[in-house]
Amino acid sequence: MGANLDLFDRARRVIPGGVNSPVRAFGSVGGTPYFVARAEGPYVWDAEGRRCIDYVQSYGPGILGHAHPAVVEAVTRAASNGTTYGAPTEAEVVLAEMVVDRIAGLESIRFVSSGTEATMSAIRLARGATGRDGIVKFAGCYHGHGDALLAAGGSGVANQGLSGCDGVTAGAVADTIVAPYNVVPDLDETVAAVIVEPVAANMGLVAPADGFLEGLRAACDAAGALLVFDEVITGFRLGRGGAADWSGVTPDLWCFGKVIGGGLPVGAFGGRWDVMEHLAPLGGVYQGGTLSGNPLAMAAGRTTLELLDDGAFEALTATASRLADGLSGAFADAGLPAVLPRVGSLLGVFFGAGASSGASSGAGPGPVVPPTDFDEAKVLADNGVYPKVFHALLERGVALAPGAYEALFPSLAHGDAVVDETVAIAAEAAATVVAGL
Repeated sequence: MGANLDLFDRARRVIPGGVNSPVRAFGSVGGTPYFVARAEGPYVWDAEGRRCIDYVQSYGPGILGHAHPAVVEAVTRAASNGTTYGAPTEAEVVLAEMVVDRIAGLESIRFVSSGTEATMSAIRLARGATGRDGIVKFAGCYHGHGDALLAAGGSGVANQGLSGCDGVTAGAVADTIVAPYNVVPDLDETVAAVIVEPVAANMGLVAPADGFLEGLRAACDAAGALLVFDEVITGFRLGRGGAADWSGVTPDLWCFGKVIGGGLPVGAFGGRWDVMEHLAPLGGVYQGGTLSGNPLAMAAGRTTLELLDDGAFEALTATASRLADGLSGAFADAGLPAVLPRVGSLLGVFFGAGASSGASSGAGPGPVVPPTDFDEAKVLADNGVYPKVFHALLERGVALAPGAYEALFPSLAHGDAVVDETVAIAAEAAATVVAGL
């Protein structure tokens, strides 16, 4: 029995499904999950000592690569002064100032401990600020596991083959309207907010169509609703100013996570002052948290943002472009239909249902068309090819997320040599997969 299987067996005796987040159980790809023993730069090592080039990077926080020396030093220094106080610190003021300085239109921010906390708090704030109940979200966009936002969620929910969630009452989602991504919905005076991933990264990777985000802004303005950008993934990954700077569309509220914590548990939500002042202790919308603004997370986040200058984003984009081009070529040469949509340093991968060429849209062999919404993404994600590619890559030392609805997260540690090694491994893996199709 290998160390990974042994650990998984032990874990299943004391942890539901053996994991603390469902996708980690390999349910949608099959097999036994690997247990990470350590990580550094672009690599992880599992419990059996096997090294893999890692494109999970904790689903986004590892934008510098694992265990970046400057981040480790900052966290170590912060920990030496205590790990949590339940009181304000200068560190949270500094990080708040850094985030507000980088995001045009963002005037006030509050830190929480997870992306889920950020989105659920932003929705509560939007309802409190507008006096309305309705929420509009988009099919395939995942905004954490708050009850009202689990309807038709992507990523973790979709990877489990679920359309919703047991335990979420009809009342909890009664005021949630689900619309197709890339279609501007009709809004009325009952809608408090529209929440959207400005680049959808929880149904693979689906870019916003031209005019979609601008249309949402106009529709919210006309209806008196608030526009919420869920930037838990895109925040400080698309660029210094996030999706608002990238798209030219400014929301009323933002949600952040992942990158701003430098690899430690963190989340944040913020927006215009006239909206944020509805939060307690200034207003009547309550939100609180014992570990909010944790000094270790603040130190890691500050160091990470300091290192993410314009040159860093240029390097990240170049790496993602090199990876996308290389993988596209490797899959094409092997006769494996695939498309790798890319937005900045975010990268997705979708496979067609067979080898060779012919039909389009992923329903059969042939060119694969980038999906524009969740229904199209689902056809490609659920055709059974991704698990085969996933395992063929993992066996050869390249780790993708164990679910077809996730994005790839190249980091600053993924240099040209690492990308080229990945492409060479992918060519071999693809040939193996095609031979078995």
